[in-house]
Amino acid sequence: MLSVHGRKPAAVVVEPVARGLLKMGLTPNVTTVVGTVATMLVAVVLIPADHLVAAAVLSAFFAAFDMVDGTMARLRGGGTAYGATLDASCDRITDGALFGAIAMWLIYVEQAARAHVAACLAVLVLSQVISYVKARGEAGGLRIVGGLVERPERLIVALLGLALQGFGVPNAVVVSLWILLAGSVFTVIQRLVFARRDPRANVRIGPPAGA
Repeated sequence: MLSVHGRKPAAVVVEPVARGLLKMGLTPNVTTVVGTVATMLVAVVLIPADHLVAAAVLSAFFAAFDMVDGTMARLRGGGTAYGATLDASCDRITDGALFGAIAMWLIYVEQAARAHVAACLAVLVLSQVISYVKARGEAGGLRIVGGLVERPERLIVALLGLALQGFGVPNAVVVSLWILLAGSVFTVIQRLVFARRDPRANVRIGPPAGA
């Protein structure tokens, strides 16, 4: 939802930052990679070490690069097919690093019940599926826009759970994971329904090359 409705309000902050980075000589693709590497390091180093507040704050900061790089590309006259592919791929990597690190924290620090670890791993998988449904549908000519839990909502809920847990709120991470699990299942189904209802859903497509 926020990916559709939250961009205009965020542009007030994001655009000046994007202009500043462009003046420094950075490209959108470099910004994407830097943000990805930094976000991964924060997740895999700080979360398993139980530095949850620091992890939440720094992850939120570097996740903002996900908006900045796209704005940089727009200010330069438009993005490229490679840039879009790189950005989407890096998003999947950082999602995996975040929820993989949370799973490690649940196992080795919190010694959580197996059901909670399973919920975390399910959210990790579903986060990839939610994005894949959109990408595969659009590759077939379908229009799939929005959803209950997209990447911004997923990050907000997960990082809020980490921050609250770090400040001493018991079970905040676990609660956030179960909320994300329910929301993610709903979103996968929701996007498949969007695809099914598209006017082009029953258009026949050719076999892939080499089939």
